[in-house]
Amino acid sequence: MISDDALEPNFSNYGIYEINENLDLFLPDTVIKIEKIGDSAFSYFRRNSEGGVVEKIIPKKSNNIKIEIAPIRPLNHPARRTGHMFLKFDKEIYLSHDSAASIFVHCPIEIGIFMIHDSDRESLDWVTCNPLNSRFGLSGSPDTGILCKYAEVTLATDYSDSTPYVEGVMKIVIENTLKNGQNINKVIFPITDNFLYYENSKTAIDGIKVVLKKRAAVSIADIKTDLLNTEWTQSPTWEDTTVTDSMEMGLE
Repeated sequence: MISDDALEPNFSNYGIYEINENLDLFLPDTVIKIEKIGDSAFSYFRRNSEGGVVEKIIPKKSNNIKIEIAPIRPLNHPARRTGHMFLKFDKEIYLSHDSAASIFVHCPIEIGIFMIHDSDRESLDWVTCNPLNSRFGLSGSPDTGILCKYAEVTLATDYSDSTPYVEGVMKIVIENTLKNGQNINKVIFPITDNFLYYENSKTAIDGIKVVLKKRAAVSIADIKTDLLNTEWTQSPTWEDTTVTDSMEMGLE
């Protein structure tokens, strides 16, 4: 009798790989093959989850190359149009006045393939293992709103609860300083301020702190990045960070 474990796909972990002759990497519905094709070049082949094929030649004078496979921000598929993320919770969070809550949520990720040159990382390619749920959303009015990557997300138990290759886990701390209770069902923030971290096939993401407060006569949510203190490996990145002190989000 075949055990359930034997039926599980043997996917590749995140991390650094040194290639002398060839390397095959397997992700959900995605295959990556790197092969030495001469004294000064390697070939790169990738078939993604949508059936698309990418082929490249990598000139290299040395006998080997190093690459890193790592989770990255979900900003490239179907096109790179924004640095903001719109997370819509599957369940509302109710906060009474002068109270706070700490939650974990799943957040979409993509996967980057980086060439390693000494201590530098160069983006070679990227993939998404969940293209059907990669979409845009608009926060605000059509003429002045913010275009965001949009995802409907579920609550997580902790950082180990990430969905390998598809979703990481982010911690969100929400404080309500308003005089009335509030229902929170979404957050919008610049995800370029958040770094990603990995261990084997798991992903954690820098968190955010949300403070519900009054500014003039308007109720707003003030959002700041909350850096994660972890021993997991930090993913490389090639995008410019937003470097914002905070972001305001209107309350419904």
